This record gives sequence, C-alpha cells and structure tokens, in this order.
Amino acid sequence: MATKKKKQTPNSAKRSSSTGRWNLSALYRSDTDPQIKRDMATVKRANDAFVTKWSKRKDYLQEPKVLRQALDELERIAEKHGLTGKYGYYFGLRSAQEEANSKLKAVANQITDTAVKLENKRQFFELKLAKIPATIQKKFLLAPELKNYRHYLKKLFDHAKHLLTEPEERILNLKTGPAHSDWIDMTSTLLAKQTRRVLNVKGKPTEKPFAEIISLTANIKKPVRDRAFAAMLEINARYAEVAESELNAIMRDKQINDELRGFTRPDQARHLADDIETETVEAMLAAVTAGFPIARDYYRLKADLFKKKKLDYHERNVPYGQIEQKYPWPKATALVSQVFGRLDPEFQTIFDRFVADGRIDIFPYQGKSGGAFCTHNLKSQPTYLLLNHTDRLQDVLTLAHEAGHGINNELMRAAQPPVYFDTPLATAEVASTFFEDFVLAEVRRNASPEWELSLRLDRLNDEVSTIFRQVAAYRFEQALHAEFRQQGYLAKEAIGKIFDQHLGAYLGPAVDRPQGSENLWVYWSHFRRFFYVYSYASGLLISKALQAKVRANPEFIKEVKKFLAAGSSDSPQNIFARLGLDITHPDFWQTGLDEIKQSLAEARALAKKLKKIK
Repeated sequence: MATKKKKQTPNSAKRSSSTGRWNLSALYRSDTDPQIKRDMATVKRANDAFVTKWSKRKDYLQEPKVLRQALDELERIAEKHGLTGKYGYYFGLRSAQEEANSKLKAVANQITDTAVKLENKRQFFELKLAKIPATIQKKFLLAPELKNYRHYLKKLFDHAKHLLTEPEERILNLKTGPAHSDWIDMTSTLLAKQTRRVLNVKGKPTEKPFAEIISLTANIKKPVRDRAFAAMLEINARYAEVAESELNAIMRDKQINDELRGFTRPDQARHLADDIETETVEAMLAAVTAGFPIARDYYRLKADLFKKKKLDYHERNVPYGQIEQKYPWPKATALVSQVFGRLDPEFQTIFDRFVADGRIDIFPYQGKSGGAFCTHNLKSQPTYLLLNHTDRLQDVLTLAHEAGHGINNELMRAAQPPVYFDTPLATAEVASTFFEDFVLAEVRRNASPEWELSLRLDRLNDEVSTIFRQVAAYRFEQALHAEFRQQGYLAKEAIGKIFDQHLGAYLGPAVDRPQGSENLWVYWSHFRRFFYVYSYASGLLISKALQAKVRANPEFIKEVKKFLAAGSSDSPQNIFARLGLDITHPDFWQTGLDEIKQSLAEARALAKKLKKIK
C-alpha cells in the first residue's frame, strides 16, 4: 500500500525548493511545533539558573578564575539559548513572510516581553562587573585566564561611567516602549495606512499604499513619478504635526537618558556602542562634507543627460538609459557564485550552500516584507537571507549585497566565540558592498558603451546616496539635536528648515527642492535610530579601500578574510590597523572619495563621447 504524502500546510517550516521560500526546518517544523514551548521553558531555566547562581555572589568581581567560570557559563547560554532561543528567531523570520498575520505579531510581542524580563533579571552581572574599582579592572585586563574576554571587558569598563544603578537601569529598560518606540510606531503605522490614487507603472489610475507610492517616485515615466511625488508630499505634510510631537518626545527622552548617563554630546552614546572613536567618525564626516561638490557635480551631469536645467527632487533616483539584460534566478546565482569563487573558493562554497539549503527566501509574494535583508541570531543557528527577486540587474546586486553579509556571518561563526559573534555598526556594510561591487564589475566587463554609461550612472547614484546623502542626514541630526537642546521644543517648520539646509548642502543647485520637500524628514525612519546613518558612508568607503587593495594584489583577499572573520573581537580601528589601513586619518577616507570623483569624470567623458551631452 502506497504511503500517503503529507500535505504541506501554509505555515510549514520546511519549504519546497521550487517555491523559493525559506527552509526553516533547522529551527522548527511549523508555527505550532510542540518543541517551541519546550524550548521557551529551557531558555527561561538556563537564564534563571545563571541568575540564581551568580546574583548574590561577589567573588567573580575579585578573582579572575571565578570570573572566567561565570563568563564561560554566560557564553554557553549565549550560544545555545540567548534570551529568545530558536523561537524568537523563527517567529521573526515568519513575521517577515507574513507581515499582516496578527497571530504572528502577537507571538512576537510576547517573546519580546519575556526577553525584556529575562534581560532585567540578568543585567546585575554586567552592571556590577562594570563598576569594579579601576585596580581590579586592570588586573582582569592583564589576567591570562581572561585573555579571550579582554576586549569584551575593555568595552564594558569603558561603558562603566555611563551606567546607572540596577533599579535605575531596569526603569530605563521598561520605559523604552512608551517613551521611544511606541511614539515611532505611531507615526510609522499612520504613514503605512495611507493610500492615494496615483498612476501605476502602466500609467493607469490605481489606489496604492504609501510604501508603493514612494517607489513610484523614481519611475521612468514622468507622469507616474510626478503624481506619486505629489501624493508623497501631501502625506508627509498631513502628518507633519504628529511627527513634530513624536520627534520632540523622543529627542527629549534621549536628552534625559544622555544627561543621566553623563554623555556630553548627543552622538557620543552611538559611538561608544559602536566601538569607534568620535574622532574617527568626525574625520570621515569632515572628508565627505568637504567632498559635497562631487555629489553636486553628479546631479549636474544627470540633469544635463535628462536635458533639464534642474532635476526635480524626486528625479534623483530615476535610472538613466536601459538595462540590457534580464537575470532569472538560475542566471543570477550562477553569476554571483562565479564571481565569489574567483575571489576565494570559500566564498563560493558558503554562497552555494545558502542556495542549496533553502536559506534564501527569493521571490515576492502577498504579505511578504518588502526590500531585502540578511539576518543571523545565535552562533548555533543558520544565516537566512530575504530577497524580492524580479530578474532585474538590481536584484542580482542585491543578492550579492545580502550574500556578502551572509559570508561575513559564516566566517565569524567559524572564528569567534559567541561574545564576539557580531559586526560593529561602523563596519556592518563593508562586506555587503565589497561583494556587490565585484559582481557589478563583472557585469560591466562585457557591457556595450551605452549600457556602460547606464551602469556607471546607476553606481554613482548609489554611491552619492550612500555616502553624501547619509552624511548630510547625519549633519542634520547633529544640528537638530543641538537646536532642540537649546530651544526645548522645535516646531515642524523649524525642523523642516534645518532639514532643507543640510540636504540642500549636498544636492546643490542642479536639484530643485519644491515647497513641501522640507517635510520629508517625517517619513525618514533612520532619524529615529539616532546617529545611525554614518555607518552607511563609513562602510562603503572602507569597502572601496579594501577593493582597491584586492585589485592591486589579489592575495590581499586573505587579509580581507581576516577582517570578515574578526567580528567584534577588537575595535574597527585596531582590526584595520592590522591590515595596514589607518581609518583615523582623513586621507584614508579621501581615497574612496577620489575614486568616486574619478568615476564621475569618466562617466562625463563617456557621455560626451556618445554625444549625450555637449
């Protein structure tokens, strides 16, 4: 008698490779897998046992051998359980597959609440350890038993003067929702619910949600993008007063936190958390700000190519020319695999395993999260990538970008203990842009002159947006927080004025900024993750430096692999110093900017050669 094949349910964790969806069976069989509840209990027991064993003890605060024992136990918890085990990771991934599923949201919220409670119970350990006397700190940093934890301890001691008492830290944790994230959720939810009647890609009037309206503002058809941008401005203006209250509330909350913790400037907490010196960030910011004329010249070239005196604000990202090829999934993966293998065979092996093992959710479908990401959780759990592949060249570059993050994860997994299984924010985008650019270089190798111009402009557009636009955004944040702390409250008009001033600095006279564009800070979510945006610029500029080294000497890829495997085991400054790169020096950042300037000159020369401009 034939065995009846079990019907695959919609929430089945194991997906057929033909569907292009994640195979989540390494985590759970389904959303209702009985193992989930057992794992929840195990995670709670492991964390509670650590709290019970160490919360009343003081010997780990004095003796290196005892501290090593406690840290080893914490490491084992971090590797196998963390605060949310496999179930937190699983339901996070499932929520990305079904964003509108209220049951998944409810489970995810419950998991977050439980994790916060566990974290509050466990925070005594680092708080007490951070506040030990300087003499014992020095003893611990020199102790051979604690060699593997040295950088972790150094960071903890550096944070010490900004930490409060255990009850105070618990209060700050608990107020994060109502004082910060709930405000942000309010604005983002209001915007997400907005729909307007605009023109779809075929030029037909259609009701579209806010996220799709944004994407239509860069459509190649002028009537489509103009109508979408008008709707976008109207929505931002409508909710500017709400966002005014939101932004003032969360800036006030940050000011309170900074004052309680003794931070002397609004972005100091970000730099400390990212393990990067403020002077290094400022060196990068100064170099890029001085290079704003490169961005202005790029927009001047683009306006010339579009035969316009000025680009409309929303035309900045409109592609120029036509992309000549389609890249179905098999062709895309073959190209990326080939390029990765040429750089290093291990890169190809890791990438091919992502594809074969169902670690990539490939195609768009109803309810799935937009955009793309690569994610990892505990060291013992697999890396997953989410895409929305539609056979465009940009989709191939996105695949290379996210796979670059994934390779970074896997090299860290092999080399680092759980305490260092992470990438500092300042360098988080290095791996992704490194691999993406090598794939683009392969595409350009066989491009016709017309296509080469289109590809050059597309890459320049990404570089201008990633480096110059994000530094302008960072400068806006600096000015915004400084003005808020001086005035006590900023009306939407004042916020808009500061926004327009700093965005205009990099855009220049070749881009028109119409009335209403001063409100576009309303939807820009990065400003709610305070001072985060510098990392886009730093990541790409560091990536360019590494690419130049590899092009000059392919053997340097071995040094790149050392960086990719380093995780957070040392500061970015020290990791790159071992590779012969001094990221503290302004000249380092200038190298990448000079490369962009040269690429822009080559694009202009090619446009003239093709008689696209005079």
